Amino acid sequence: MMPELSLNILDVAQNSIRANATLIEISVLSDAKKDILAISIKDNGCGMTKEQIDRVEDPFFTTRTTRKVGLGIPFFKQAALGTNGTFHIESTVNVGTVVTATFTLSHIDRMPLGDITSTIHMLVTFNTQTDFLYTYTNNGESFSLDTREFKKILDGVALNTPEVSAYIKEYLTVNKQEIDHGAFY
Repeated sequence: MMPELSLNILDVAQNSIRANATLIEISVLSDAKKDILAISIKDNGCGMTKEQIDRVEDPFFTTRTTRKVGLGIPFFKQAALGTNGTFHIESTVNVGTVVTATFTLSHIDRMPLGDITSTIHMLVTFNTQTDFLYTYTNNGESFSLDTREFKKILDGVALNTPEVSAYIKEYLTVNKQEIDHGAFY
């Protein structure tokens, strides 16, 4: 089991990168009134067949050749269902995949979101060939980071250059702090 949900997001996003996605959309939504934490990772990668979708939640199934088990999706599903939440995968070959997990926010067994800022920063700066649209919403307030917009403004300057990387980290940190108003998820 992964100790925080941001690591599940990292795992699914890395699956999307391996599936040759050019755009990965990550959404994190928390709503205290509705008592929900919802996470969605959508990509435009190679997608999966119905047979692969049926087997992807099996820990002894993986398409990777470097190991014979794939625990990321089963752990993510278990984490959601363990809080009376939901888990769903939708995929179409040559279109992409959407993984959605919902959690009961106040459930005692809900893992913390963890360091989502560092997770998104790492994904963006280590995978500059892939575009990311990250949206973080807390109790109706939200902010987004769209690497396509950053790349347009930067006009050829890579997202992993030290100055740009530092700016992205600060952008994520400051905006999340403003949206969270001191709350910890």
